[in-house]
Amino acid sequence: MTIMMDPDIASIDVPTLAEATAFIWAEADMLDRLDYKQWLPLWTENGRYIIPTERGIDDYDDRLNIVNDNAEMRAARVKRLLSGFSMSSAPPARTVRTVSRFVQLADDGGLTLRAAQIVAEYKYERMRILAADVVYRIVREDDGLKIDRKVVTLVNCDDYQHGIGYLL
Repeated sequence: MTIMMDPDIASIDVPTLAEATAFIWAEADMLDRLDYKQWLPLWTENGRYIIPTERGIDDYDDRLNIVNDNAEMRAARVKRLLSGFSMSSAPPARTVRTVSRFVQLADDGGLTLRAAQIVAEYKYERMRILAADVVYRIVREDDGLKIDRKVVTLVNCDDYQHGIGYLL
């Protein structure tokens, strides 16, 4: 695999693969602990959180998605999840997620990588497993690493028929 590097932006302080991996694992831990208030500041101002209903697309704004959130929508989603008034999150599911198989896709002022994610969910005495390919774009800002884009493509996204009462 060839790592794509643009010589014009090589001087920008791009996160390393090791830094981005540790950051993504910390994010997964936050989500499993339902620490959504700490999760919100992990994002850039213009960051996008997307869970599509189709595989292999690039233009998510012109398609149906399970989630396509900007900062305002992420904040509203977190408020609903923490309020106890979201039917899909009351009671909250217990989750354990594993994020692995990190592959660097691009270095364009940030670090874009693809990873595999498995989420084990336990709710209502039932266990469910969700598998997804996740593409992250991680950037460095003055106050640390941030998520600029996170696209979670469920393996069964085109056949997914259940609600998700937590963040992937």
